[in-house]
Amino acid sequence: MSNKLKFAVFGSGSWATAIVKMLCENQEKVGWYMRSVYTKEHLLKEQHNPSYLSSVEFNLEKLQLSNDINEMVAYADVLIFVIPSAFISDELKKLHLELTDKIVVSAVKGIIPETGLLLGEHFHSNYNVPFENIGVIAGPCHAEEVALERLSYLTISCVDAEKAKLIAQALSSDYIKTKISDDVIGTEYAVMLKNIYAIAAGIAHGLGYGDNFQSVLMSNAIREMKRFIKKMHKMKRNINNSAYLGDLLVTGYSVFSRNRMFGNMIGKGYTVKSAQMEMSMIAEGYYATKSAFELNKKNKKKTQLPIINAVYDILYEGKDAKKVFKKLTEKLD
Repeated sequence: MSNKLKFAVFGSGSWATAIVKMLCENQEKVGWYMRSVYTKEHLLKEQHNPSYLSSVEFNLEKLQLSNDINEMVAYADVLIFVIPSAFISDELKKLHLELTDKIVVSAVKGIIPETGLLLGEHFHSNYNVPFENIGVIAGPCHAEEVALERLSYLTISCVDAEKAKLIAQALSSDYIKTKISDDVIGTEYAVMLKNIYAIAAGIAHGLGYGDNFQSVLMSNAIREMKRFIKKMHKMKRNINNSAYLGDLLVTGYSVFSRNRMFGNMIGKGYTVKSAQMEMSMIAEGYYATKSAFELNKKNKKKTQLPIINAVYDILYEGKDAKKVFKKLTEKLD
C-alpha cells in the first residue's frame, strides 16, 4: 500500500482541529471538511479555527478546505470522521459517493443514535466498507494538549496492521507517540464508555465527593468497562493498556475534560438542558449514556453496570443526583 495516501478530516470541533494539526506535521496537504461556511472563511482569512483551539495557526498551503462532503470524500483515500455521533447521520445523508475503496477512521466518541451501531459498524452495514478498511483513533489524548504540543499518545486500531501503521505514521511527531492495535471494536467502545465515566466523576466532584471516592469510582469504572466490552466483543485484550485505562483516567480527571465539566455542573444542581447551554462544546458522554444503557438492556443476560445505570438515572430519568450517588456508593468496592 502506498504511503502517499491523502488524508481528510470531517468535522470542525476541537478534536478535529487537533487531528488536522497532527496530520499537518507530516502531510503535504490535508483535506478538511466543515459544515460551517463561516468557519471555512475565517480560517482562510485568519489561519485559525474561530471556535476551537484558536491558538493553533495553520499554514493554509497545507489545507484543502471544503464545505462539500462529496468533494472531500472524492479527494482523500483516508477519511477521518470527527463529527459528534448525534449529528453524523444528518451529515452522511449528503454523501452520494461510494466508499468501498476508502479507509474510514472513527475519531467519533459515541454510537450512532439512529442505528445503535459504532461508526465502523455503521459504515460497514450501510456503505459496504470492508472491515479491514475501518480504523479507530483512541487516546489518551486531549485536543488542548495537542494544541500546546505536550507529549501525547494515540492508539490506532485496524485489523489490517499495515493500514494501522500508515495511519499511525501520518499522526506521529515529536509530541505524538503512536501504537497500533487490532481491537477495533473494543477500542471504539472504550472511547465511548470513558466519557460516561467522566460524567460520573464530574457529578461526584460537583456533589462534594473527594479524591478517595474518585479513586474507587475509577477503579470500578475500568472493571465495568471490561465487562461491557467483553459482552459486546469477546477477544483477548489488556484492559490496563493506554487505549482503555489511560484514556479513562485522563478523561475522568483532566481539567480539559468536557464530560467531567458537564457532570460537575449536574452535580452542582444544573439541569441537563442548562448545563448543555452553558457549555460551548458537545459532551459526547450524554448521548453515550443512553446508547450504552439501551445496548445492555437488549442483552438477554444483562451486564452489571452500576455506574452507567446511575448516570442514566440522573440524566434521563431526572432522578436526584445526591440520592443516586448515595446508593451507588453502596455498590462499589
